[in-house]
Amino acid sequence: MSQLSDFQIHINGQQTFFVNEEILSTYSGRLKKIIKQERRRTQIKNSGIEIDDFPGGPDGFELISRFCYNNGRITTTVSNVSLLHCCAVYLGMTEKLSTCNLLLQTQVFLDGLFEWSWKDILVCLKSCGSFCNYADSSGLLDKLICALLAKITQNSDISSLIAASSSTSSSPETASGFRPSSSYKNTPESIKPSSSSRAWWFDDVAILPPKIIEKLFQSLGAYGADNNSLILTRFLLHYLKVSAQRKANYNHTSSAAVNSKCEFGGLVDTAVHGVIWVGRKTFSCRALFWVLRIVSGFGLSKEYRLGLERLIGGMLDEATLDDLLVSGHDRGVYDVNLVIRLIRVFVKSDGVSVQKLKIAGRLIDKYLGEISPDQNLKISKFLGVAESLPDSARDCFDGAYRAIDIYLESHPSLSFEERSRLCRCLNYEKLSLGACKELAKNPKIPPRVAMQALMSQQSKITPPTPKPKQQCVNYERVVYNGDADDEESLAEEGKMEETLNLQRMQWRVVELEKLCRQMKGQMSRMVKHNHVLATPTHARPLPRLC
Repeated sequence: MSQLSDFQIHINGQQTFFVNEEILSTYSGRLKKIIKQERRRTQIKNSGIEIDDFPGGPDGFELISRFCYNNGRITTTVSNVSLLHCCAVYLGMTEKLSTCNLLLQTQVFLDGLFEWSWKDILVCLKSCGSFCNYADSSGLLDKLICALLAKITQNSDISSLIAASSSTSSSPETASGFRPSSSYKNTPESIKPSSSSRAWWFDDVAILPPKIIEKLFQSLGAYGADNNSLILTRFLLHYLKVSAQRKANYNHTSSAAVNSKCEFGGLVDTAVHGVIWVGRKTFSCRALFWVLRIVSGFGLSKEYRLGLERLIGGMLDEATLDDLLVSGHDRGVYDVNLVIRLIRVFVKSDGVSVQKLKIAGRLIDKYLGEISPDQNLKISKFLGVAESLPDSARDCFDGAYRAIDIYLESHPSLSFEERSRLCRCLNYEKLSLGACKELAKNPKIPPRVAMQALMSQQSKITPPTPKPKQQCVNYERVVYNGDADDEESLAEEGKMEETLNLQRMQWRVVELEKLCRQMKGQMSRMVKHNHVLATPTHARPLPRLC
């Protein structure tokens, strides 16, 4: 037994193999050279060597051992031929050492590559995932990708891959060329595949590792800033979505997430470049938000993120509330910083009409109402959203007040100053009378804010001009006869009276609060200086003012 395993080989720090030096040296020129050098250096017979970069790790070396111990014979399949070929290249298993060595056998098998089935090519390509660098350096990856493209072009026009653009089709659905898939349940209409698709290969190619997809795009000259192909852009978006779903099925550590960003980073930038290149001519606002959600999980470079946000921000008036509710990456439920950036882009965009501003204003007020219950939402973030729009974007501030009311209800521990600060985004003159009444009665609103709102409502109503007594008699007669103008004057007068009553009530509250503070201050000073109040037993107790 010792003669059969007289040497140890440690593979990639994962596993140790006990092998026979003579058997392996018969087929591998590299192992023969390494073992001879080790013998000469250590002069120890039962020494061992370490190999840290072996293709495929222990699995690859085990296949090589089976080949060597089986007198140069092994069953070659589409699943293992890539690994066997890379190991044979790495170990120098050529005809100089043995006839019909492993390298020759794999080369003969790969000669029929272009006659393989579509499935066999995909299986062979997928098996290269764990040793992609070796497959690339040996030239095997280029051959497999070439065979893959040859299969695609049998049913598609190769020009559609290299130079397809939005000009080839007036409809996003017909230009996309997706094959129907159940994974598109929540995909926007402008991204969904058409039934008669030229890109029948999307779902199948999506099983390949990101390094191989990256090599595929480099082969087509459509990687990074060179990607001007609409169909390849849509494939990448499909690929990233499928990959995101796979990631969601596993528990990933922080280090795994970093590795994921490194693997997919180039593909994400390539996809976003393609989206920006075709722009709003092909992708709707909803589709762009969908793209943003997909690529954000893989780590998008700052340059391309800004480009995508500029594109979305220019179309913000076409967005819906669901579009804006992007999940937050920090402590918050939603990504509020993203919405603030999009609003600023929209406001600064050229050609933004007042009508579009008002559409965006109504949308943002709905968004404020949706995010207000978030316990981690800071006042600065709330105001950042509310104040990003100019005053002209709102005809009425009732929606903003409703959002503030929800925020105050969800954050009961706010101080007086914080509640006052929160209300600074309101334009009291643009509050309806009904909303102003609710604000005045709201105990969570500071009295000073309520007074300012009431005073702004009073300025809207012009008091009627006093009339002589005789004219008043005629006035009543006219009203009785149904004069519409005088009826409106009475209505305005009633509104003003109601407003003034509310105003007086609020002033009374302010005065009582002021008196209460004064009384508390006096009592505190009395206690501090040890004053003793002598109260007769027959006297009545002092009333409790506050």
